[in-house]
Amino acid sequence: MNRRTVLSAGAALALTAVASAKTDTPKAEHAHHHDHGAHAASSNPYAAVQQSAAACHAAGLACIAHCIRLLSAGDTSMKDCAAKSNQMTALCGAMENLAAQRSSLVRELAKVCAKACRECAEACKPHATHHAECKACYEACLECAAQCEKLA
Repeated sequence: MNRRTVLSAGAALALTAVASAKTDTPKAEHAHHHDHGAHAASSNPYAAVQQSAAACHAAGLACIAHCIRLLSAGDTSMKDCAAKSNQMTALCGAMENLAAQRSSLVRELAKVCAKACRECAEACKPHATHHAECKACYEACLECAAQCEKLA
């Protein structure tokens, strides 16, 4: 038997094992993973703040990108909006993470996160009527601040 035959046989055996593992594993055996995830989300006391922080974080990132484009074009009116959005996204990202973990730090962070969201909303407000990104960020910030204030 030459080396090529041994390698081909080994590769075929490995592929057969992988294919067998994929088809032989009963779906019911792994179904509990999906159910567990749904149950965990519904029983998380911080689910609402986690979701609003995630939405605020995403809207903030879009707002920052928009501000950077405008700042690059020389529009310095967006500098406060960009700075406040940047601070808010850092805190909302942390809030989303800690809320998902059901951390004991959530309530303490909620106060600071609410403040950052309110400040960001104020910075976005003047631009909300003519920039969709600022409007989305403004609205997401108000919602997240409200959810955080319920916990603070």
